[in-house]
Amino acid sequence: MDLTVILGPMKGGKSLEMISLLSPLQHAGIPHCVYQSARHGRDTSVTSRSGGSLETVKVHSLAGAADGEAEVIGVDEIHMFTVDDIAVLGVAVRRGIKVVVAGIDLDHRGQLFAPVRALFELAPERVIYRRAVCDVCRSLDATHTQVLESGKPMIRELAPSTALPDDGTYTYEARCRRCVVLP
Repeated sequence: MDLTVILGPMKGGKSLEMISLLSPLQHAGIPHCVYQSARHGRDTSVTSRSGGSLETVKVHSLAGAADGEAEVIGVDEIHMFTVDDIAVLGVAVRRGIKVVVAGIDLDHRGQLFAPVRALFELAPERVIYRRAVCDVCRSLDATHTQVLESGKPMIRELAPSTALPDDGTYTYEARCRRCVVLP
């Protein structure tokens, strides 16, 4: 059983980490598939701000992901999926499929997204936590993703574990614990 989880705020290098782990699969001819939430409108692939990308399949659900011939499954923007989708990944891991996921760990309230919590319940072999540069004070320890509405921190309360779309509706900043504004 092999589950690797890459977490952290926006701009922390999660995509670059995922690319470095999964890009050799193409050259080695290892059957794999990388999924990304259809709700993620910014990219059509896993794309790092520092270059590099992985082809992805956009999906609304991970149902059936463990049924194919893939020896490795990658999932980007894991926080945009559901707890039921995490159960599918649990099935894949139990079948011996290597699973690598990446995403934001904390929601707009500073609490773990429900799918991320469910990942921890699968007891991952590796958890890689990436921090970012705070967009406010420029410290190297940003752990939160600040949601901005019209350029101001969103402080209205949404339902727990609400994954907001990455389609331009909101803007996002990496922020440290001192600079984040929580509801």
